[in-house]
Amino acid sequence: MTVMAWEKVESVAVLKMTNQANKQNLGFAEEMNACFDDILADQEIFSLVITASDEKNFSQGIDVEWLGEKFNTGDHDAVKKFMYAMNRVFTRLLLMPIPVIAAINGHAFGNGAILACACDFRFMKSDRGFFCFPEVDLGIPFLPGMIAFVRKAVPEYKFNEMKLTGRRVTAEELEKHHVIEKAGADLKALKKDVMAFARSFHKKRNIFGVHKNRMHKGIVEIIETQYPEFIDSMNLFVQ
Repeated sequence: MTVMAWEKVESVAVLKMTNQANKQNLGFAEEMNACFDDILADQEIFSLVITASDEKNFSQGIDVEWLGEKFNTGDHDAVKKFMYAMNRVFTRLLLMPIPVIAAINGHAFGNGAILACACDFRFMKSDRGFFCFPEVDLGIPFLPGMIAFVRKAVPEYKFNEMKLTGRRVTAEELEKHHVIEKAGADLKALKKDVMAFARSFHKKRNIFGVHKNRMHKGIVEIIETQYPEFIDSMNLFVQ
């Protein structure tokens, strides 16, 4: 079953996650990477919007049921493939030679919130949906690279509070602390704001890519050098 699809709207690629809660597993990561390949192959696309088709959810993060099943059956290879595939998603978002805009249309929890943070810009609707990092309550520690690219999106004082409390925050609060560009009143307003912003970009990919590569070089190095220690040892949870 396909869990995402994309369409071209003028110069904008709109990628929609289409699996309701949009929980992230190996199939999710592989399809997102495949969509990135297709989008970047079109040289007339100058920006990418990532959103979801569900009325309630942007993404509720890692598919813990899928992950638990793989652990219980001893299929550690699938878990490792998933982790490395998601690393590739995050790295490609950080280095994408076009602006990537998260249109957060509902709940963004855990890795769903982290996915939004890996994007260059974020918008969110305010009539439904929360943004939070519940890992502290779930026994799931952030990997080093996750901390690094959330920090690029969330001010340190706010990240400290959100990460250590697991508290859910609203679009209005995120706008106040400059985590998102704008809190839209509803889905219609969100779409209008995001598409207007996305259409404003017509930067050359070469220079845009150089800027992002140099800005995020340190984060990518952390992902490439420090992640294998945790993934290959399956040191992903704390009891």
